[in-house]
Amino acid sequence: MAYEKLELLINGKFSAGTSGKSEPVINPATEEVIGHVPHASAADLDEAIAAACDGFKVWKATPAVQRQAIMEATARILEDRKAEMAENLTLEMGKPVGEAAMELDFTISVLRWYAEEGKRAYGRLVPARVPGMRQMVTKEPVGPVAAFVAWNFPGVNVIRKVAGALGAGCSIVIKASEETPGTCVAIARAFQDAGLPDGVLNVVFGVPDEVSRHLLADPRLRKLSFTGSVPIGKHLQRLAADNLMRCTMELGGHSPVIVFDDADVQKAAQMAAGFKYRNAGQVCVSPTRFFVQDSVADEFADAFVDATKKVKVGNGMDDGVAMGPLIGERRLGIMQDFVDDAVASGAELMHGGERMGNQGYFYTPTVLKNVPEDAKIMNEEPFGPVAPIASFESFDEVVARANKLMFGLASYAFTNDGARAAALADQIEAGMLAVNSFVVSTPETPFGGINESGYGAEGGIEGLDAYLRTKFVTEVGV
Repeated sequence: MAYEKLELLINGKFSAGTSGKSEPVINPATEEVIGHVPHASAADLDEAIAAACDGFKVWKATPAVQRQAIMEATARILEDRKAEMAENLTLEMGKPVGEAAMELDFTISVLRWYAEEGKRAYGRLVPARVPGMRQMVTKEPVGPVAAFVAWNFPGVNVIRKVAGALGAGCSIVIKASEETPGTCVAIARAFQDAGLPDGVLNVVFGVPDEVSRHLLADPRLRKLSFTGSVPIGKHLQRLAADNLMRCTMELGGHSPVIVFDDADVQKAAQMAAGFKYRNAGQVCVSPTRFFVQDSVADEFADAFVDATKKVKVGNGMDDGVAMGPLIGERRLGIMQDFVDDAVASGAELMHGGERMGNQGYFYTPTVLKNVPEDAKIMNEEPFGPVAPIASFESFDEVVARANKLMFGLASYAFTNDGARAAALADQIEAGMLAVNSFVVSTPETPFGGINESGYGAEGGIEGLDAYLRTKFVTEVGV
């Protein structure tokens, strides 16, 4: 099949831009070049900012019900194009095409959620202390938005920014990942085909630091939303600080999974393995530190290994494949370093621990047992298909270990004790906690972390509010 034509979108027009520069897009399963993504010049970026400012005036003045109609029309176009887009997503990112289709289903759901919720950006009346006075609190869009997103979810990462901004009445300039640009471009085409006014959505690509410095230096952009790593998030926040730009930061995680001895251990292991190898472990809320109570630790590890051995790894376009490649060659060396360090620290390698084949960026699903607390993988986010398992004795001990790191995105626990579940909800330091499941993200619920995993939320009413500002108005004698 033909890969998506890669172009910039500025002021309603798709083009290759004016820089004359581009970079190749690599299929991580075959290492083949499937396209070239154009880089925006400084002039292109300036045009995108100006377009977003003009587009904001139009979109802010558009009634919310009309904004919803355009966003709903976009959702229907995306549904019609889902099969083709799923294959494109797999070509550029590697995940199995069925998994790509599910991501696009979620993408469409997020779009519909924000479209509807934008009609409910309510204010309130506050009783006045003075006779004849009316006090009103209103919500209004914050202004043109700058957004930057990571490569691991080319559809969801993009739509959370775009739909949140548009639902609130903001315009947006978004730079998607140059490694997975096709899905973003396809989403942008759907918006334009649905009748989105020119300049409301602008898509650019380029050298990340050059683009971010240029965009964030412009005071006309009033909001930054970023999904990516902790170091880059801190860097962007510093740039945004010069203009006191509002920020939403969805950064990395290192999610603990706590399995107590009263849980259904076999079921927990099956569920944990399935979620661990989703997207080859390249998920910010992926389970990455497994703490299992002493008396059931061996049973859990054995069941986890059994489930791991059944994971079919290969090209995401092939039937029956459950896990695709890592995004790039650089990730192979990082995985190997985590495994080698853990084994050198005393961990037992139960399965995997090596690259698969010599074409494509495939790494064997890997299970490590008895991993010591000082191993690198217990302290740094692996972002790959390596599962470290350690044991614990007591509730207080495991909570302290789960909370030890400065990450605070997602956490998971398995127990049938209601009082224990309630205590975990009180004591685990994370933006999201799932008990007896791995469900921490739906369009209508807030998604976000604390501490070095960032701040702010996407999804739910909190996600819309991130793009709104509050105004207080008093009227006397009107």
